[in-house]
Formats: sequence, structure tokens, C-alpha cells
Amino acid sequence: MADNTKQTSDEAASAASKVLRDKDANSADKKAAGSALSQTPAKDKSGN
Repeated sequence: MADNTKQTSDEAASAASKVLRDKDANSADKKAAGSALSQTPAKDKSGN
């Protein structure tokens, strides 16, 4: 299987996080936000 090389920007990841925390967001919005966050590069414990 090929590696996923797509990455979500920090700004898009922040917006997706807000959607996931929004109690009024619908399931389609949350599904899209979760997908975006799954493509966010992992950061080490120092925040880099």
C-alpha cells in the first residue's frame, strides 16, 4: 500500500478541530473535519 503524502495545513487543522468541538455541527461536517485531521502531520512532543 502506498503512503499517504497528503497533508492538511495548520490553519485547516485548526478549523477542523473547531468543527469537531462544535455541538451544533452535523455529522457530515464532522466526518469531513475528521478526514482533514487524519491527514495532519504528526508533531513530536516538543511541538515541532
